[in-house]
Amino acid sequence: MSEVFLDIETTGLSFRDNHKIVEIACVETKELIPTKKIFHTLINPERDVPDEAFRIHGHSSDLLKKQPTFKEVATKFLTFIEDKELIIHNASFDIPFINYELENIKIKKIDKNKIIDSLEIARGKFPGVSNSLDALCKRFGIDLSRRKKHNALLDCELLREVYINLIGVREPKLSLNNHVEEKKYASSQASHYSKKIIKLSEDELQDHKLFLKNELKKNHF
Repeated sequence: MSEVFLDIETTGLSFRDNHKIVEIACVETKELIPTKKIFHTLINPERDVPDEAFRIHGHSSDLLKKQPTFKEVATKFLTFIEDKELIIHNASFDIPFINYELENIKIKKIDKNKIIDSLEIARGKFPGVSNSLDALCKRFGIDLSRRKKHNALLDCELLREVYINLIGVREPKLSLNNHVEEKKYASSQASHYSKKIIKLSEDELQDHKLFLKNELKKNHF
């Protein structure tokens, strides 16, 4: 089975407050090796983008008004991820947004059983510390110099590197003698962590809110 590393950007923190998706990115891999197939699009949220969100991802209301709606890209998106394992960092944020959009256009929701939440894996390996994507990149020595703002496509690429480190697999190469063994180990490690979506703890939610405030402050001044 192929994998898809998936990330979204939104107008805010919860679809329950009428926030919407503004960007979706998916990067396909085969046994964690990039296939060079991607799905990436900006999305018209059909609402204004709050200043706070704009400062984080840089997608303005004027820019997004010219983009397709979620309904217009839904079929292509679902075709891309069909029959693939989804690897998401903090799936409890992304999946409710996506399923809310799918429900609105009367399309079946994404099956939670096909999801691996890398945040869950990170919490198991590094309890009691920050396990944000930024924190994990720094922990594993992954270059963050390109990450000036939140960008769904770049975050998918970073997540692939983080995930390889999390499950203890060396960076895959195209010419592999050890590839079969690495595949077996990756599969066993991934299956060891149940594919359930977890919710942020209260402390982590507060840390996230503080992070957003700090990001806004850095971008504003």
